[in-house]
Amino acid sequence: MRLRALESALGRLGLSGERLLVAVSGGRDSVSLLHALSELSARTRLTLAIGHINHGLRGAESEADAGFVRGLGQRLGLPVHLQRADPTPLREGRSSRSRPTMQEAARQVRYQALQAIAAPLGARIATAHTADDQAETVLLRLLRGTGPDGLRGIRECSDDGRVVRPLLQITRAELARFASERGLVWREDASNARDDYARNRLRRHWLPGLAQEFNPRLASALAALAEAQEQDARWIAEQVAREERRRLRPAAGWLEIDAAGVDALPPALLRRLARRALERCGAGREVTRVHLERVHRFWSSARSPRRLELPLGLCLIRDSRGFRMGPLPASLSDPDLPFGVGAERAC
Repeated sequence: MRLRALESALGRLGLSGERLLVAVSGGRDSVSLLHALSELSARTRLTLAIGHINHGLRGAESEADAGFVRGLGQRLGLPVHLQRADPTPLREGRSSRSRPTMQEAARQVRYQALQAIAAPLGARIATAHTADDQAETVLLRLLRGTGPDGLRGIRECSDDGRVVRPLLQITRAELARFASERGLVWREDASNARDDYARNRLRRHWLPGLAQEFNPRLASALAALAEAQEQDARWIAEQVAREERRRLRPAAGWLEIDAAGVDALPPALLRRLARRALERCGAGREVTRVHLERVHRFWSSARSPRRLELPLGLCLIRDSRGFRMGPLPASLSDPDLPFGVGAERAC
């Protein structure tokens, strides 16, 4: 890895002079990121700390990982913040459709734990996602089915600016050379060598074959695709936000929708507006392209009174007052406007 590439990413992300909590699992990528940031810290005026989250899923190996990270911090003279975060409660008591995978649950509690550590430090969080992680994410989404937004892959910076990924344009091969040149040591996660997960199979078997057969710089090419799509998505998001402000308004426990002239909107914009309406009603995870197309057709052609059944017991209604979607979950309803007519709940 060229330190200049990392330093360029730090500048692009506005990290000079910032406090950074570096998420370190103990693996090669995160250890390399930590060492590289430590080398650059004086020049970039970074104040570093280490965050390690122990999910406790691998027994003694998990404890050994935590001990390794603690020792790493001592050798580098950096504060280490260790925290346990068990993902299993997120999966309990939920239907198979709504239950996250263990990897998804672990990711969710890991970021929550890192945020809890970073907040009192006034620090942003740096993770070691690479161009290869980006390529795997984009390909997995393509294989499972995705729209244009799915091609954005992993974001270099979260919307709130609290999580940054400065290695996202750097490959694992570059990190491996960096680690070898500096004689770094790290922990190997045995689960990464198993084919239990689709990402592992993609990483171990499919991507190397595709790179050898078609494009030796496949990871970089897919990372560039994701970055290009990210730029387009930012522009589109501005258009969606404008239409959302104009057309969607929570009222009386429902989401009121101004559908006047929706046929004049580009289909891509209209689908995104439909998705935002469903997300605001709490159905983001369950939304498919079929649902978006049905909402589109309903807005365009439904006569009063009509209704369309949607996931999670939601429905889209057209009556004398216009279009409404809901009922909204209590946490999303307008507290100043009570729900009103009880019969409308039974959609």
